[in-house]
Amino acid sequence: MMLKEVFSLKYILLIILSVLFTNFAYAKKNKKTWNYPLNWDNKFEVSGSKNAYNFTFDLKKDADVIREIENNTETGVIGYLLYEDGKIVIDESDIPTHIGDDPIIDGMLPSHSMGKSLVSYVTGHAICEGYIESVNEKLTGWETIKNTLFENQTLIDLLNMQAGDDKYIGDRLEPQQDNILKKDQDVNVNSLFLVDVMEKYFQNSKRAIPLNANKPKYNYSALTTNVIMNYVIYKSGNDWEALLHKVFNDHIKVKGNVSFLQITKHRSPASLRGIRETGRYSFYANRYDFLRIAKTMLDDWHKDTCAGKYLKMLYAQRIKKNDGVKELDDVGLYTASYGGQFHFDIYGLAKRKIIGLSGFAGQQILIDIDEKRIIVVNSLYKNYDWKKIVYDKIKN
Repeated sequence: MMLKEVFSLKYILLIILSVLFTNFAYAKKNKKTWNYPLNWDNKFEVSGSKNAYNFTFDLKKDADVIREIENNTETGVIGYLLYEDGKIVIDESDIPTHIGDDPIIDGMLPSHSMGKSLVSYVTGHAICEGYIESVNEKLTGWETIKNTLFENQTLIDLLNMQAGDDKYIGDRLEPQQDNILKKDQDVNVNSLFLVDVMEKYFQNSKRAIPLNANKPKYNYSALTTNVIMNYVIYKSGNDWEALLHKVFNDHIKVKGNVSFLQITKHRSPASLRGIRETGRYSFYANRYDFLRIAKTMLDDWHKDTCAGKYLKMLYAQRIKKNDGVKELDDVGLYTASYGGQFHFDIYGLAKRKIIGLSGFAGQQILIDIDEKRIIVVNSLYKNYDWKKIVYDKIKN
C-alpha cells in the first residue's frame, strides 16, 4: 500500500474515532443532567409560520464564545446568539446529532425552566384575549385546586412565586429539586396530572406566611408554574391550542415547530376530571426561535402592545427574592428580584431593565430592554464561563 493511501486511511479513521468520541462524551455528560427524552409523543405543538420572521446578520467573531463552543465537551455550550441593533452579530453553534440515545430533530432543544417564563408570556396573552380578567384575578371555582393552598389565591402571587408552598416543594439551589415534593422525594410534579398532585398531596394544605408579613415569601417552585399553566388551559377551554397558535405562529412568527410538553401519567380516577389540564412548562424550540420569542418580547415592550404592557406590569410588581443566593454563573442565581416568572435586577446592573430567563443545565436568555440587546445560550450542562460570555457581554 502506498504511503499516501496509508495516510488517507489513518486520516479517515481518526475522523471516525473523533466523531464517536464526541458523541460518547455528549451522551456521558448528558446522563448527569437531562433525565428525560428529547422527543415526546404528547405535546401541545404549534407549527412554524408561513410568514416567519427573517433575521438580518452582521456577524463578527468573538474569541471567548468560540473558546466555549470549541471546548463544549467540557463547557456544555452548544449554541450562542447575540442580537443587537436589529441584527444577529454573533452566531456560534455545535449541535450534536444525538443527546444520549435521542436524536435532535430539526434543531429543537429544551427550555427547561426558561419555559416558566414562556408560560407567563402566554398568560399575558390570555389576559389580552379576555380569557382572564387580570393578574389580580383570584383562582376561584376551579375544581382541580379545591381545598388546597392554591384555591382563591391571586394570580400575581403565583406568578411571583409567592404561593406559600415552601413547606411542600421548592429549592432553587439543588438542580431539579424545585419539582420534587419535600416529604415524598419520589414524587416529581412534572410527571403527574395536576389534579392527581392536588388530590393526593395538597388536600387541606395551607399556605405559609412568615410572621410580620402580609404575603408568603418567594419560593421557586415548578408546581406553581404548572398551576398557572393549567389555569390558563382551564380558562381558555377549547381555545387553548388556538391561543398557543396565535401567540407563537401569528404574533412571534416562529419558523420551526415549537411545543409545550403534556403530562401523561395519572394515578387516580380524579384525573378524568382534569383530563384537559395536562400542561407542564417544559418547552421545545430551535435556537433561532428562542431568539424570535425574545425579540418579540423586546418589541412588545418598546411598541407598548398589550403583551408589552403585561411585561411592564410584571416588572413594576416584581418582588425581592431575599433568598441569600448570589452566584455569578446564571441569571436566575445572580438577580435580586423576581416578577411574573422572570428574573430581574442583575447584581451590578440593577439600574438597567434586563429580563432574564433561566433554565436547568445552563439555558439562558437575557433581554436588555434599554440597549435592545439579546443573548441566547443553549447548553448540555452548565460548566461554561457565564461571566465572560453572558454577563460581560450584556454589561458592555
